[in-house]
Amino acid sequence: MKAAEISNQKSSEATPPGAQDLQDAVIRFAGNSQDGIQTIGGLLARLAGRSAREVMTYMTIPSTISGGPSIFQVHLGSGEVLSPGDEADFLFAFYQHSYDDHIGSLKDGGVCLYDSDHVEPDLSNSRVRFVGVPITTTTIEALGGGAKDRGKNMFVLGLVTAVFCLDREKLAGIIDRQFGRKGEDVVRNAMLAFDAGFAYPIGDTLGELYNLRVGEDSGKERITTDGNTALVYGLLAGGVRYGAGYPITPWSTIMETLRSELPKYGGLFVQAEDELGAVSTALGFAYAGHVAVTGSSGPGISLKMEALGYASMAELPLVVVNVQRGGPSTGLPTSVEQSDLMQAIYGSHGDSPRIVLAPKNVEDCFYIAREACRIAMEFSVPVIILTDQALATRIEAFEEPDVAAMVVDPELDLTPRSEDFRPYPMDRQTRHAPPGTPMKSGKYPVVTGLEHDEWGHPSGNPEQHQKMVAKRREKVKAFGATIPAPNVFGDEEGGDVLLVGWGSTWGPIREATIRGRDAGQSLSCLHIRHLNPLPEALGEIFSKFKHVVVPEMNDAGLYGQGQLATLLRSRYCNPAIASVCKTDGLGFQVREILAGIERLTSAGAE
Repeated sequence: MKAAEISNQKSSEATPPGAQDLQDAVIRFAGNSQDGIQTIGGLLARLAGRSAREVMTYMTIPSTISGGPSIFQVHLGSGEVLSPGDEADFLFAFYQHSYDDHIGSLKDGGVCLYDSDHVEPDLSNSRVRFVGVPITTTTIEALGGGAKDRGKNMFVLGLVTAVFCLDREKLAGIIDRQFGRKGEDVVRNAMLAFDAGFAYPIGDTLGELYNLRVGEDSGKERITTDGNTALVYGLLAGGVRYGAGYPITPWSTIMETLRSELPKYGGLFVQAEDELGAVSTALGFAYAGHVAVTGSSGPGISLKMEALGYASMAELPLVVVNVQRGGPSTGLPTSVEQSDLMQAIYGSHGDSPRIVLAPKNVEDCFYIAREACRIAMEFSVPVIILTDQALATRIEAFEEPDVAAMVVDPELDLTPRSEDFRPYPMDRQTRHAPPGTPMKSGKYPVVTGLEHDEWGHPSGNPEQHQKMVAKRREKVKAFGATIPAPNVFGDEEGGDVLLVGWGSTWGPIREATIRGRDAGQSLSCLHIRHLNPLPEALGEIFSKFKHVVVPEMNDAGLYGQGQLATLLRSRYCNPAIASVCKTDGLGFQVREILAGIERLTSAGAE
């Protein structure tokens, strides 16, 4: 039975008289991780993804197995949505701690809708409007006493649908697809709770409703997903068919999806006994002639570093995904940080150059994964993708890629190699021959972690080592020469301040630029996707601005600069480059970036 058929429907097309039109809204759900508030946000995001609206989500989850306080924030907008929102327009508080911890997140005039069974608000707070609903008891009544407090999330979703005049029929269809595989009883209970929330007389207490219509269908196929899922399908499109890993938050969902998807393409993903086993298995796949993938978060990448040195020395096509989280050690396993940049570039012993990329948003996770596969095969080099917890878990909607035109169908090249074949030639690019490839010379190449000659034979010759070190360096530099100059958003010819970002800071930096320019500031921004090597044009671009400000989620360190700013200052010797750093485990708010600009430019003026 379909969800839309379970109960009588209210019309979702008629907007109540006097409903306030909203172009966008930031909605925060605060409760416990066991309450399924991520499900509410995910369903709302998918509704937006099936329309012309833009969406971006943000979530925090506890790092303890027993669960604990959690939030899910959804920013729905009719225009470009670049950040999850600095402040919430609406707060749905499930418990007293939810109210106490998050009432300050509401903007002036915002609405706090709380569970009156659990929350006693300070009604003297005139800054916000309060609406109490007995969420727990009403859900129990709808589902029967045996349900306890399960289903509150679906009740609240029904409330949201009514409050914002959303399309109930579309949401019912999304609910049916979400829960349908769990059985008809699960769908029925979900819809009973949803309809109880939808029918609750919220207008009697709220006094007005809000018209936040998700809009008509956009006419284009759109994808609504999180960054980890987008990255997996980018790897598949790029030709990855083999890989290995070990579970760790927040990488694990990439591993689990690869385990289920790769066999559909004739491939294999191995869950190894540990991180060392995982990277070594992936290196075996790469040695066999495939572009292979492994991944982890910061602690696991540390364990892989010795083997990554082997990948550099043997020049194997390996893609390594690092979903960064707060550190060091176990650190903040469910929070965001960008503190693994230096590790990615310099982590192994010896000189072991590798290429480092970072996606800017969920959509870019797909494209950068595909690009990483191409680079790894073309240059026979390990490529590290630095994504992070924010991109991994948040949901965005974007236009569906033309996957059919983009998919790489990997085939092993087993054609016989000529008499002069060498796997490590000094005069051209490294090209390995998969094991089993006929060699016309009768000489079969060697792949080793020892320094070697052009045929791969181990060599301790000092001159040979120096030449091979230079060869491995120069091919990464050769790739750097192909990187296009980043686009400057704002004043391309220069100005007062240029914001420079990488990774998930892209959206807040761009929104800060827009706000600053609207306020009359000379403010521009650019985003760096290629972190090692850096685009060659950066130095000339930087020279046009009085201040180059780098917001990044890592510590300012001993010398007052974040990790990317340190690299940029070292590369370009430009004292105008300065950092705005944070390490609170949360993504940048737009106002934090603007405040950082004010602080740095004011200090410079003094």
